[in-house]
Amino acid sequence: MQKKAPIIVIKKKGGHGGHHGGAWKVAYADFVTAMMALFIVLWLLNQTPKIQQAVGGYFRDPLGTAERVGKDVIGGGGANKAVIEQTSMEKVKSDLEKAISRIPHFEKLKDHILISITPEGLRIDMIEGEKGTFFESGSPHLSDDGKELLVALAGELGTLPNKISVEGHTDARPYARGGNYGNWELSSDRANSARRLIQQSGIREDQVTQVRGFADQMLLKPDAPSDASNRRISLIVQNLTPADLEKLEQVNPSIQANPTNPKAPSSRSAQPSTPAAGPSSRTSDAPQQ
Repeated sequence: MQKKAPIIVIKKKGGHGGHHGGAWKVAYADFVTAMMALFIVLWLLNQTPKIQQAVGGYFRDPLGTAERVGKDVIGGGGANKAVIEQTSMEKVKSDLEKAISRIPHFEKLKDHILISITPEGLRIDMIEGEKGTFFESGSPHLSDDGKELLVALAGELGTLPNKISVEGHTDARPYARGGNYGNWELSSDRANSARRLIQQSGIREDQVTQVRGFADQMLLKPDAPSDASNRRISLIVQNLTPADLEKLEQVNPSIQANPTNPKAPSSRSAQPSTPAAGPSSRTSDAPQQ
């Protein structure tokens, strides 16, 4: 009798399929994320304007506004102060433009004056022409036009609580006089000449924090290093720090009520004084700087 072949049963172990898979986890994660976003929006709608501005400032500028605002939000008022600073700089810019428009020869000089708002603050560039505009050619001595402009600027800037730095710049052409005096010395001396005059004309003694000479290291036109417009003096009205604003509010509580135009607490008159000395004579071999 023929033997029957044994019956072999093969059982396969399979994973969970269909609705028992892991796809639901992705959908659930999306749902939780959407709910979290909804709750954040609902939370923000019930917060004070200070906190709303702080959060908005972070997303607009995580490296700038957030750094300044985030430190002050817990103590209160930080976000509002950051917004005020930007508004204040726009107003300062407008006031300066009105003030310098009244100086003699403004029409001749207006193309040599550049006022811009930068991350550092408000920047005022006094740009030289080929034959010299605000300084005598190749010299740290201010011209009459340079004195008039700086006196007008000092009268306005001296009313502000902001600190000020002064920069001097030259083009890349070597200083023809040679010796131990070059572009580094010239840029520093011109910055110092500007500092002395503005401190005599309305800027407080403690208001200028830096005087820097850059020679040709920060060209206005890098593609044209010998261009005359690279020769310039820059006044930077620095942004107020949270500590500056708090100190200012302690001295003058009305700042919080009218923050867009803060005035510096100083008994010194902001009226510019007229420079006593006229422009120095230049040597005939002075280079065009």
